[in-house]
Amino acid sequence: MTNEQLQRLTEELSTKYFNKPFLHVAFFNHRLRTTGGRYALGSHHIEINPKHLDHYGEKELISIIKHELCHYHLHIEGKGYQHKDMDFKQLLKKVGGTRHCQTLPNSRNQSRVLHLYKCKSCNMKFHRKRRFNTQRYVCGKCKGRIIKVESLSLKNH
Repeated sequence: MTNEQLQRLTEELSTKYFNKPFLHVAFFNHRLRTTGGRYALGSHHIEINPKHLDHYGEKELISIIKHELCHYHLHIEGKGYQHKDMDFKQLLKKVGGTRHCQTLPNSRNQSRVLHLYKCKSCNMKFHRKRRFNTQRYVCGKCKGRIIKVESLSLKNH
C-alpha cells in the first residue's frame, strides 16, 4: 500500500465512521517502533507504522486508523482527545476502533546474549547485557581485577 492509498483510505474511513472529512495528511512512518500509529497535535497529520499492515493485514490497519481519527476529530473539535478522556473512550467504542494495537514480533531481540563477569579477588559474579572493556573497570566491592567468564545465549519465546 502506498501513502496515496493510505490517504484515500483514511479519508474514506473518516467520512464513513465520523461523517466528517479528514483534511490533513496520513502517511506511513517507517521509524515508528512501539506504536501502530500517531496523531501529531501540531500538524494534525496521522502517521502509521507500515509493519502492522505487513504483519496483521488491512483489518488491523483500519482499526489503527480509526483510533488515530478519534484523536484527530476530538482534538479539532476541542473535546477530550486523550486516552484517559471519556469523549475519546466513547467515540472509539462507537466507531469500533481498538484501544491498543497488536504488538509486533521483535526481530531485534529474538535471541539475547548475557555476559557473565567475575572479580579475580573476591569472586563476585555479575551479569551484563552489554560487553565492556575489563581493562578500564575494577570490582565495585573490593577494587579487584574483573575477568569475563562467558557469554550466555538466551532465546525469547
